[in-house]
Amino acid sequence: MKLDLNVKMTQEQRLIMTQNMQQSIKLLQMSLHDLREYIGNEYSENPVLEANEEYNSYENETKEIKEIDHKKIAEEFYEDYRDNTEKFYSKEDETSPLNFIEKSVSLKEFLQEQLGELKKDPYIINICKYIIESLDAKGYLEIGINEIAEELSIPQKDAEEALEIVQDLEPFGIGARNIKECLLIQSEKLNILDNVMEEMINNHLENIASNKYDLVGKSLKISPREAQRYGDAIKKLEPKPSRGFYTGDEVNYIIPDAEIKNIDGEFFIIMNEGVLPKLTISKTYKQVLENNQDEQTSAYVKDKINQAMFLIKSIEQRKNTLYKVLECLLVKQEEFFLKGKEFIKPLTLKEVADDIKMHESTVSRAVKDKYVLTSFGTIKIKSLFAAGVNNSNQDMATLQIKNVIKKVIGEENKNKPLSDQAISEILAKDNMKISRRTVAKYREELGIKSSSMRKRV
Repeated sequence: MKLDLNVKMTQEQRLIMTQNMQQSIKLLQMSLHDLREYIGNEYSENPVLEANEEYNSYENETKEIKEIDHKKIAEEFYEDYRDNTEKFYSKEDETSPLNFIEKSVSLKEFLQEQLGELKKDPYIINICKYIIESLDAKGYLEIGINEIAEELSIPQKDAEEALEIVQDLEPFGIGARNIKECLLIQSEKLNILDNVMEEMINNHLENIASNKYDLVGKSLKISPREAQRYGDAIKKLEPKPSRGFYTGDEVNYIIPDAEIKNIDGEFFIIMNEGVLPKLTISKTYKQVLENNQDEQTSAYVKDKINQAMFLIKSIEQRKNTLYKVLECLLVKQEEFFLKGKEFIKPLTLKEVADDIKMHESTVSRAVKDKYVLTSFGTIKIKSLFAAGVNNSNQDMATLQIKNVIKKVIGEENKNKPLSDQAISEILAKDNMKISRRTVAKYREELGIKSSSMRKRV
């Protein structure tokens, strides 16, 4: 019997999605409010962390908020803080005032738990975890598969395989790139997807919303009654798969990450660091690491110190990334900072990302749920990325179009109010080509009634 002993060398690709990597992503996209709660939790669980004592004095904290024009918010926060501390905290016990009150079930935690039960390649599971951290508040994937592949330096087919796994999780529709894909996924999982349903979702959602089943039926060569039956089934699907889960959008009070101040014609970015505790590493535990001979104790302390150091580094990195984005926005949206909201220009995440040499997804995470105090009030940073409407020559910012609609309606004959179609035609004359349906959408977002409701009797 002949035995062949061969040595084979194989190359295997691995992606280690460490807890540190996940933590860094989470911190970058957290609001300042959520970041404070997260730091509180880490502080209570990691004994090597020390927090600046000034943070424990709530008077100092509210003073910082008042200085950035948030008096009312600070007062409301103080009432919540006082009520909670009277119930859960006293000077006699050792509970930290940084401890946070338990929140609702997190969507991302729920998805991560499901991943843990799957018997899949850890390499693919780690990509899944990254995708889950990239979901927006609705449960949609807000960055492209190609971007994920580029960020993680992996083949695009691996990212696509991971996305399929995420889209197979509950609630159905999670990880969709748009509403059509969301509804298609749900239909498939509920075993109601056929060729007619797929065609209606892909091409007739607007007609279904308007109950135009005659048109739908004619297009699909089915009766209006049959078209309505399908339409009713589609309307029962969930366009926001994250509904019912905590997603981070439910912020109780707004604390801006920064203030952009105009001093004698020059703009300054002032990061609002006063509402966060200044974290340091305990000297006592450093000495334990240096002097202790017990390997198990040393390994535990070393692990906790590494976790603490990465947390401190990630908080600083979050601040620096946001500062770079704000610096770019100051240049790109200078007219807004000088004159107000009507002068916000069309701007995409990609333009800013290219300027500051970062991934578009990094910029998206950096501005998510972040606010900045300006001369024109506290605004969501994301509002400075004005969506555009395609024009023959340029992109017209949605906000600018809304202002024109508001102006046109303000100047109309109140005895004969303009219809949405008439407004669409007026805008077209000024090279703003948007449909009647889009006019209606913008009008409703402005809180303006329909022409029949605006007519004076």
